[in-house]
Amino acid sequence: MNIRNRTPIHRLPVFRVLRMQALMVVVSAVLCGVFFGITAGYSGLLGGLIALLANLYFAHKAFRFFGARSTRAIIQSFWSGEMGKQILAAALFALVFVGVKPLEPIALFAGYLLVLGTGASALLLMKNNPKH
Repeated sequence: MNIRNRTPIHRLPVFRVLRMQALMVVVSAVLCGVFFGITAGYSGLLGGLIALLANLYFAHKAFRFFGARSTRAIIQSFWSGEMGKQILAAALFALVFVGVKPLEPIALFAGYLLVLGTGASALLLMKNNPKH
């Protein structure tokens, strides 16, 4: 028996990580724009948004179920969430490379990596209490 998680995403501990990533999207866009020009600014913004949107998809898929009876569903939703995240990120990169001209690829990947790094390090930097 699969038990659906009815908790809204803004109440889940993962929301704090997503919020930090959203902040880093803005920071990467501003830094790239100020130091390297407007093209680098929106390229950094697009790279950060690709990472953020992919992570939002993963969070939506991965945290749909909870409880000991939902173990198989939890594993399946994490796996499908991760695969969907990778496919979504690849598709968004393809769309950006095809549809956005001019583009600064270094700024695009810098924004992407900055947001990914924020997600990876946010778990280490946060307090142990996930309620705050």
